[in-house]
Amino acid sequence: MRKIFLLLSVFFPFFSAEGQTKYYSRLDNDTLVVGNQLIERKFIWNNGNLITHSLTDKSSKQVWLNRSKIPDFHIAKETNVSNGFYTSKEVKENAIHPRYLAVETGFSLGTLGIKKVYRVYDNSPAIACDIYLKGSTDVIFDGKAGNAADMKNIEFDEDMKSKQMTAILDQIKLDGFHWQAKIVEFFDVTDWNNNLVQEKNIIPYRKTSHRGNLLLAHNMENNKGFFFLKEAPTSSVQLAYNGYDFTTDFGHFSTAGLGLTAKDIKANEWTKAYSVVIGVYSGSEFQQLTALRSYQKNIRKLLPQRDEMVMMNTWGDRSQDSKINEKFSLLEVEKAAQLGISHFQIDDGWQIGKSPNSALAKGSFKNIWDNPNYWKPDPIKYPNGLHPIVKRGKELGIEICLWFNPSVQNDYADWEKDVQALVNLYEEYGIRTFKIDGLAIPTKQSEINLRKLFDRVLERTNNNVVFNLDATAGRRAGYYTFNEYGNVFLENRYSDWQNYYPYWTLRNIWQLAKYVPAEKLQIEFLNKWRNTEKYGKDIFAPNNHSFEYLFATTMAGQPLAWFEGSGLPKEALKIKDLIKSYRKIQHDFHLGTILPIGDEPSGRSWTGFQSVNGSRGYFIFYRENTPEATGFIKTWLPVGTTVKCTPVLGNGKAIDTTVGKNGAIEVTLPKINDFVMYSYQINK
Repeated sequence: MRKIFLLLSVFFPFFSAEGQTKYYSRLDNDTLVVGNQLIERKFIWNNGNLITHSLTDKSSKQVWLNRSKIPDFHIAKETNVSNGFYTSKEVKENAIHPRYLAVETGFSLGTLGIKKVYRVYDNSPAIACDIYLKGSTDVIFDGKAGNAADMKNIEFDEDMKSKQMTAILDQIKLDGFHWQAKIVEFFDVTDWNNNLVQEKNIIPYRKTSHRGNLLLAHNMENNKGFFFLKEAPTSSVQLAYNGYDFTTDFGHFSTAGLGLTAKDIKANEWTKAYSVVIGVYSGSEFQQLTALRSYQKNIRKLLPQRDEMVMMNTWGDRSQDSKINEKFSLLEVEKAAQLGISHFQIDDGWQIGKSPNSALAKGSFKNIWDNPNYWKPDPIKYPNGLHPIVKRGKELGIEICLWFNPSVQNDYADWEKDVQALVNLYEEYGIRTFKIDGLAIPTKQSEINLRKLFDRVLERTNNNVVFNLDATAGRRAGYYTFNEYGNVFLENRYSDWQNYYPYWTLRNIWQLAKYVPAEKLQIEFLNKWRNTEKYGKDIFAPNNHSFEYLFATTMAGQPLAWFEGSGLPKEALKIKDLIKSYRKIQHDFHLGTILPIGDEPSGRSWTGFQSVNGSRGYFIFYRENTPEATGFIKTWLPVGTTVKCTPVLGNGKAIDTTVGKNGAIEVTLPKINDFVMYSYQINK
């Protein structure tokens, strides 16, 4: 790695085994170029304070010229730029991520240092940018979005000028008035939210601000476009939030919001702001979404023996920690094996310390480390530690997992103690999958310390640990932060409170799957025989569906059996054949780009998912409670494609057909609330 402080001609290419250039960067006098086989971004050097010159989609040879003269990263009250630097290196592949190119640039604005690290992956039409700050500044990053209703009439050119509100992470200004944009806002805190995706379609006009993590821009003149992805928590819980994430102004698009304040910047240590990704595509929405997914799949590799799971967690039956002990855990492991489950997770209650959710004691998450034994197995409940549970699990092919709540006080100041507790459990029992609950990320320092906690655990366990990051309450990571650490525990739903409906859960993953990799979401199904009286004659009640159907609603994600196995009736054990058959194809199914198909789940729809992997893939079709035994389901296959569909799970006959209008395929399921999963092959 070399640092370049002068404007020299320097080229860093990296080649594949076939000798083809995968990704590259070069600084040639006043021009910096970063790219790979599919995308290239060219910058005016500007002493390190880069200004995009052009953005190229190599697949279609489309070159977008940036018409803005303002640096891509922009803070109001800028001073003279100095100390520009550039380095480039290949980051080696490990168990978390594939190898990639890291292009580091930076500069100083007076006493403030700014560093940008561009990440370029092989064969992905997107370039990510991680932004870091160091030093000091008197700039206040707290501008609020204005309301258009408070603006004066536009009568003169001067009236159209809009005041800078906040720091800009990235921006590009392109020719043309015929842009259409979609801004997607996401919601977690799922104990309180059951509508997790909100799409807004606009024709960009004068300067307008928008909330969301994703902006997709499409040019109607040439059927090409790009996207900005803001890698940050959901808008509702971001740090130092200014009320918006994107601005649009005709063809000028920008991403805003650092996620930190001036007080968060340290004199001698780089502090990471939120990241932003730009990607390009040519063609339809399908090309748009697959471009996005090709980037997302590089954040954390999906390893079958580490990341694929059908997990059972007993908390869904509302016993809380009242039953948890050695005898109960051993019984549950036996039931998990009878169901075909791969992972059994002991939730809150296995440890000596008592949480506030305990049914047995008035516990607390405050000052956890006042009790140095807090995260050891309760010797009364588990007199032999967890060894008998782990031993029996290994005999039955069940991986034992645990619940864990990091010590939140003082911005996770005790993160190193938490690391040691987790590593001890890994080393003594081989436990490597932990549900991480109770997170609160109200400050930048808490985010920094949490990242240190996760990074150190991965470092000390050779990247074997998986974190199930709970998204049910509090200020947490959302769908685009901490993605390298594991998967997202999406929601708590309980038949006790009559807030579990199969189509609600299916709708949530169906909506998210368009923009978030479904295989990174844990999706629950419940014991349908519990609390049937509370649902009465409700036609959408869980008990009006087969147990197999409830499981099938989770298959696009990582299925979560949210119940006590010992509380199931004998007939429930018939599901074992379905679960074991699913596990055989689970990884191959998840390797594809999983996207929603059909209509939005409503309890009355024909709906489903498609996993796209070149000329082959998978379909899951669901017939909800609709009278039509045949559905014409819109897929992502082109009109006129001939395709052969072979049933692999569920109840359906083989299909050999030609794809109709809007990508529709005709599917028949004789019974309501039924499903079929196909593997498909496009005929050449």
